[in-house]
Amino acid sequence: MMNNLQPYPKYKPSGIAWLGDIPLHWEVKRIKYVFQEQDKRSETGLENLLSVSHYTGVTLKSDRITEGELMTNATTLVGYKIVEEGDLIINIMLAWNGSLGISKYHGITSPAYCVYKSLIGGEKYFGYLFRTKNAQQEFKKQSTGIIDSRLRLYSDNFFDIKTIIPTLPEQTAIATFLDYKTAKIDRFIAKKKQLIKLLNEQKAGIINDAVTKGVSYGRDRACPVSTTTTKPSGIEWLGDIPEHWEVRKLKYVINGKLKYGANEPGGDLQPNDPRYIRITDFDKSGFLRNDTFCSLKAALAEPYLLKNGDILFARSGATVGKTFQFKNYNGDACYAGYLIKAEPNESIVLSDYIFQYTCSGIYDKWKGFIFNKATIENIGADKYCDLPIILPPLSEQTAIVAHIEAETAIINKTIATIEKEIVLVQEYKTALIAEAVTGKIDVREYEIDKIDAETLHTMSEYENELEEEMSLAAEDEADYNNQEIDK
Repeated sequence: MMNNLQPYPKYKPSGIAWLGDIPLHWEVKRIKYVFQEQDKRSETGLENLLSVSHYTGVTLKSDRITEGELMTNATTLVGYKIVEEGDLIINIMLAWNGSLGISKYHGITSPAYCVYKSLIGGEKYFGYLFRTKNAQQEFKKQSTGIIDSRLRLYSDNFFDIKTIIPTLPEQTAIATFLDYKTAKIDRFIAKKKQLIKLLNEQKAGIINDAVTKGVSYGRDRACPVSTTTTKPSGIEWLGDIPEHWEVRKLKYVINGKLKYGANEPGGDLQPNDPRYIRITDFDKSGFLRNDTFCSLKAALAEPYLLKNGDILFARSGATVGKTFQFKNYNGDACYAGYLIKAEPNESIVLSDYIFQYTCSGIYDKWKGFIFNKATIENIGADKYCDLPIILPPLSEQTAIVAHIEAETAIINKTIATIEKEIVLVQEYKTALIAEAVTGKIDVREYEIDKIDAETLHTMSEYENELEEEMSLAAEDEADYNNQEIDK
């Protein structure tokens, strides 16, 4: 039992498959007796616009947009639904993946969403309960539609679902316990994330020195060149480069042209179909993960099949500009439409070198230069074509890649270890929430350190930031799939 917390003294069958046994004195009711739908509309459209997602719950839309980005594409917000503090908002199109939450704000939300007010209190408790995996599965089961992107959880179906109801003091105790415990977990994750950031900065420094200065072999190993004759690169923000190096645009060092991927949505992995590569299928180091799989039918995938060494560029969303190297994969694979493929001409430039180059600060400078000229962060094939590549001779490219791999191996291993720790802690957090809200552990007598709780309260601002950072790529993928289907 988690945290040495004990179960309740007695249990009874809930009669609800997704909840199992519950404490003896808890009630079971249909949601229509717990929540009431609200449909008050804005007359001015001037209230705070709210955003709803699986990763951040309910947030202010203004907190999630970057400079130059539009708050909304709608011509007017008049008629948007009014949301009061404590209301439950559900994105009925994505309820099955937990896109809902209890609002901490007074504001407005899309008319396509549903807004509910609790009839019995305990809003925060139900906010936790309805975002558990079992609840999401039940919402998916009760939604109507043929495929995931077309599922809708309408109010009648939502109201017909049975839920458990602890006493109001227990609802408060459970929510308070989870606020405290999840804040501690998020604080732990914040520290780990900061450590990863520092390690990545160290790694980027190694890469940047190598691709801008080159390396030379000392007695034991390759090391950065500290003194060499340089020349202007011809690009102001790029600076000087070794005298015998060149600068060429990406379009002149690849085979053929840059190519967009398939627009069709992928399906469950099928053994005879190529794997369908999406943004979320790559880890933070730019390599293919082994825990996410999707397929595209062979006939559709054929024009988009990948070759060993192909480089994929993300063209939009939170991961815009991110690069991924397709390498050493056993089998056929293709790629999604929001990725752009470049096939390096290895008689000119090594795939490994280009990939390392796009992990450098020079590449980040180029992205910043591109974004300064655009109102929306989107890099299409036309812009990637003009990406300047610092080009040493092939022999030096080989030495640079070997140097980077040797110098960053320990850093990569450390980052991988920390990321595994974060995943385990996130799994613990998910399980802890599920155990508490379903009464598998009794938290009524749990004592919270008031001093620690006050400290954690100041850390609460990290929660949305952390959730968003961990999962924005997946959200981009879901948004893209919906856009493609709705065309």
